[in-house]
Amino acid sequence: MKTMVGIFMKKLGYIFCILMVFNFQQIAAQETDKNCACCSVEYQQFDFWLGKWEVYDKDAVLIGVNSIIKMADNCLIQEKWIDDARRGSSTIFYNNADNTWNQIWVDNSDFILKLKGNLEGDIMTLKSDLITGVQLKYYNQITWTKNEDGSITQLWEIYDQNELKISDVFLGIYKKTLN
Repeated sequence: MKTMVGIFMKKLGYIFCILMVFNFQQIAAQETDKNCACCSVEYQQFDFWLGKWEVYDKDAVLIGVNSIIKMADNCLIQEKWIDDARRGSSTIFYNNADNTWNQIWVDNSDFILKLKGNLEGDIMTLKSDLITGVQLKYYNQITWTKNEDGSITQLWEIYDQNELKISDVFLGIYKKTLN
């Protein structure tokens, strides 16, 4: 009888240890989630654009380079663009309050662009507010599309207030660099 009690107590001790380890792992995982405000799936939707890129036009001519990194504990994405004439940077972030992606672009020509939007399928679409121009009201729309070969197509278009396309501003095909 004493041996049966001893075996039972030993098994109970193993079970207790296993439960304690499991409980510790649960607490550690919860603590990690609390300490990482920007680690949910939504904050990872634009991660496909992270990296160092060479950017080509539709005729496969190199038109610039771009570096996109995550910063501030995964809460911000920073873009740094360089081409022959333009140097620019943008800050991109997911706004959990309204469930939108936001981009603020500034370049060396003093051009500023503010965009807002969402990911749908493999396409991230961000739009500006309606802008009152000299002759018409318009908005900017930029899309980033993941391509099957791992490249990304970025298309910047201008639309009028009735959502009729006016023109393309930029078409870039992003190809990752090795360094």
